[in-house]
Amino acid sequence: MKKIFSKIDENLLLHIINRQEDISEQRTDLSPAEQYLQVSTFRLREGKTFKAHQHLKQVKTTDITQESWVVIRGKVKVSLFDLDHTLLTEEILNEGDCTITFHGGHNYLCLEDDTVVYEYKTGPYNGQALDKEFIDVQ
Repeated sequence: MKKIFSKIDENLLLHIINRQEDISEQRTDLSPAEQYLQVSTFRLREGKTFKAHQHLKQVKTTDITQESWVVIRGKVKVSLFDLDHTLLTEEILNEGDCTITFHGGHNYLCLEDDTVVYEYKTGPYNGQALDKEFIDVQ
């Protein structure tokens, strides 16, 4: 797991990149507990099960949209930005890799035809005008 921190606020975790090969049989919580978007990984053996459950209704308030991409097929170049829109890093995501953005910005470029991803965000979604500030990328 690669953690990417802000250069403006060095204690602020902005992004995480997790590689498929880093996933073990032991549950790994990628997100810190205080983040709204919670992501965990684990490898499962045949027959593994969990106690049937549903989640309790709770009132949770968020003031930010957090996002994660999981590459199912293909390759994606991700550009990750700091709070001031400064580029921090660019990485190639392969099948099974994921990114999580808690703060800061991101951009994704598909590098292969028929690339398939899952995208997860905190909701509800209130439309682009209330959700996004675009970054001028050179």
